[in-house]
Amino acid sequence: MEHIWAPWRIRYIQKGKVEGCILCDKPKENKDVANYILHRGQKNFVILNSYPYNPGHLMVAPYRHVDSLEKLTDEELHEHYEMVRHSLEVLREVFKPGGFNVGMNLGRVAGAGIDDHIHTHIVPRWAGDTNFMPVMDDVRVIPQALAECYEKLKGKF
Repeated sequence: MEHIWAPWRIRYIQKGKVEGCILCDKPKENKDVANYILHRGQKNFVILNSYPYNPGHLMVAPYRHVDSLEKLTDEELHEHYEMVRHSLEVLREVFKPGGFNVGMNLGRVAGAGIDDHIHTHIVPRWAGDTNFMPVMDDVRVIPQALAECYEKLKGKF
């Protein structure tokens, strides 16, 4: 059996529940580089996942704190998916992945780590990388530093 080496994820596992909501708090801090916020729209923003499954793992989230897709306004929903689409274009150009996992985990039982503020994950995928659901044999994660990933993507939005 091969082992997956992803040491940055232990901080996420061990830190437990954080007070507040990072998807509300990070955009208010006005420290986009430190918080890895790549793009701000009127209703939504794009942020690198601080505990990625693969290099370039992005999240698109509304500024407004809502826990379900159906609570978004038409304007929020439209901009949200425009940002998802644009994020895919940027990731294709910069990282040239073979595919993507794109989706939402709605609710704690569905796997949401932040279950009270919806967000869409965009995970670039390459042949032979690890699947973020089941872990098969003979696989390895090769991480890229978040700051380096941020620099590659920032100017593309």
